[in-house]
Amino acid sequence: MPDVLLSELDVAILLPCYNEAQTIAAVVTGFRAALPGARVFVYDNNSTDSTALRAALAGAMVVRERRQGKGNVVRRMFSDIEADIYVMADGDGTYAPDDAQELIRTLLTERADMVVGTRRGVHDDAGRQGHAFGNRLFNVLYRSLFGNDFTDIFSGYRVFSRRFAKSFPAVSGGFEIETEMSVHASRLKLPVAELELDYGRRPEGSHSKLSTFRDGARILWMFAMLMKETRPFTFFGTISAGFMLASLAFMAPVLAEYFRTGLVDRLPTWVLSMALMMISFLVFAAGMILDSVARARAEQLRIHYMSLTAATEPSLRKAPAEKPAQGRRARAA
Repeated sequence: MPDVLLSELDVAILLPCYNEAQTIAAVVTGFRAALPGARVFVYDNNSTDSTALRAALAGAMVVRERRQGKGNVVRRMFSDIEADIYVMADGDGTYAPDDAQELIRTLLTERADMVVGTRRGVHDDAGRQGHAFGNRLFNVLYRSLFGNDFTDIFSGYRVFSRRFAKSFPAVSGGFEIETEMSVHASRLKLPVAELELDYGRRPEGSHSKLSTFRDGARILWMFAMLMKETRPFTFFGTISAGFMLASLAFMAPVLAEYFRTGLVDRLPTWVLSMALMMISFLVFAAGMILDSVARARAEQLRIHYMSLTAATEPSLRKAPAEKPAQGRRARAA
C-alpha cells in the first residue's frame, strides 16, 4: 500500500478486551508498528486484571465500557470514534497485526465496505471440538439463510469503511455481533471481501471467553431474530406451514370418517383442526405485511448508508473543511 495514501487516511484500530492482560501489550505494540499513523483504542469491558493498565502503558487510548458483552463494546466504539477506516481485532493475540495493511489494501482496491480476515485452519485449531463443530454448523446455516457472501462469519479480524461503521445499528450485545455485521452487509448488498489469514493459538494461560453451549444458543437465537427482521415472509411462512400441516393431520381422519359414514363423531378434533388452519392463515398474512415493512426499512437503511461519505476517498472528506476558510478570505478581501 502506498505510504502517501495511508497517510491521508484516518485509521482507527479497535480492540475490545476482557481480561487479556497477558497479551494486550504485545497486540497494541504490534499494531502500532504495523500501522504507525493509526490510533489504537482498547475498550476494556470490566476486566478484573491489569488489561487496561498494560494497554495504556503500550500506547493505546483506553476506554471503559461497563455494559458486559462484545456487542455492547462494538456499538460504543462505532459511536465514539470518527475515522475513515476502522480495523477491529481481538486482544488475545490470535490475529497478526502485520496482516492489517493487507486488509486495508483489499478494502481500498476492492472499494469494499467490509473485509473479513477469514481464519485459515480455524476448524483444526478452534481450541475445542465444540467450537469447531459450531463454526461449521453456523456458517452452513448462514449461507442457507442469508446468502453466500461469507465463509467465516465469526472472524473477529475485520476492516470497515466509515459508511459501514456509521450505518450499522449494532443491536446485539454479545459474541453474536459478528453474525449481525454479516447479515447487515448481506441485507443491504454492501460490497464486501474476504482475505484468508493465518489464525494463531492463544498463549498458555490465556483462555477463550466463548462458551460453546451458552453462546451457541445465543447465536442461534440471533439467527432466528435476524431472520424474522430481514426475511419475515420466509420466517412466518415456515411457521404458517407448520400450523397448516398440523391442521391437516388432525383434519384427515375426521374427513375420512365423514366421507365413509356421513357423520362427524370427533367434533373437538375438527374444531381444533379448523383453529390451527385459521392460525396458519393469520401467521401467513402477518408474514406478508411484515415483509413489506422489512423492505421499507432496508430501503431507509440503504438511503442512510448512501448519504455518508465514502471512506476510501479522502479528498471528499477534506473538501467541506476547506470551503469555510475560502469564504472567510473572500469576505476579508
